[in-house]
Amino acid sequence: MRNILNVVLVLGSVASVNAFPKFSNARPRSIEIRAPQAPPAEGGAPPAVAPAPGAPPATPGAAPPGLAPAPGAPAPVPVPAPGAPAPAPGAPGAPAPGGLTDVDILQFALTLENLESNFYQQGFAKFPDTEFAALGLAPEQITALKAVGGTEATHVTQLMSAITAAGTQPVQPCQYNFGFTTPANMVATARVLEAVGISAYLGAAPLVQSKAVLTAAAQIVTIEARHQTFIRTASKAVPVPNAFDTPLGPRAVFTLAAPFIASCPQGSNLNIQAFPAIALAGGGMGITAGQSLVLADPAQPQGAQFCAFVNQGMSMFAPLAQGSCQVPANMSGEVYMMVTRTQSIADADILAGPSVIIMT
Repeated sequence: MRNILNVVLVLGSVASVNAFPKFSNARPRSIEIRAPQAPPAEGGAPPAVAPAPGAPPATPGAAPPGLAPAPGAPAPVPVPAPGAPAPAPGAPGAPAPGGLTDVDILQFALTLENLESNFYQQGFAKFPDTEFAALGLAPEQITALKAVGGTEATHVTQLMSAITAAGTQPVQPCQYNFGFTTPANMVATARVLEAVGISAYLGAAPLVQSKAVLTAAAQIVTIEARHQTFIRTASKAVPVPNAFDTPLGPRAVFTLAAPFIASCPQGSNLNIQAFPAIALAGGGMGITAGQSLVLADPAQPQGAQFCAFVNQGMSMFAPLAQGSCQVPANMSGEVYMMVTRTQSIADADILAGPSVIIMT
């Protein structure tokens, strides 16, 4: 029986803001995508999967990354995905590739922490403890969930102090639209937000010039990881689904954050442009290996050749054939899915996404 999954690809341009640093907030139009195809019949060819750029050549006799190894063969070692370019040499504070200084990166981190802090504040103001208890959360788990929100607020304060000490005015909180209607939806969104936060810090790390800034970021990312592990546990999901987390570059991260941002105050806009977004019906939940994702219009986005699936620090690529690509096997937890022009997730090759897929 075929399961039908609707996907929406959001395309559009980003308006510039006459302020520095600039953050771009897009509200693009939508193009529908569907995914009605069942997995291929037994004996059919698996999706083409390629290692991330820079990965070493495959060992003879070993399975390609993302596929199960042959019996008795060692499992492939994940190769870091190019979530962000390597830093350029130069004095601390000098712009890294892409023109982002250390202060810009701190401002970007503050933007994300403001979003997370406001997310928890709005959620706890909207839903009483009794509704979280109805989900099966014990009183101590509800207290711990509130503590997660408290630490996000502390991260905001710490980052504001660091930015002020650098002689720059910190960006202000934006207006947000989180769209949660139930506590269950809030907890599910929190799980994804924390995963994206981890990926954001990992992806920004190679761009940081100052060791002091890098240390400050490391002190935060470890807490973000604890947040996500707790939320996964409270949600009765596997606490640690993978041996590796996945870095994402600033544009990919902002693409995931932008739908929650309604507007930002003048002067609180970064020079980061979101990619066209991919929205999966059902929030990307319940997707399985072998399922096909199908573009409603095979001609859009123009030049699309691959679906990229980023998980456990590796990039796996499934060719788009007549607008359809197959979800690879051996992925778990949160997976970032993109549409690309080549077997690369470099900014120049991403046409849309990422979107977050929760594998089952």
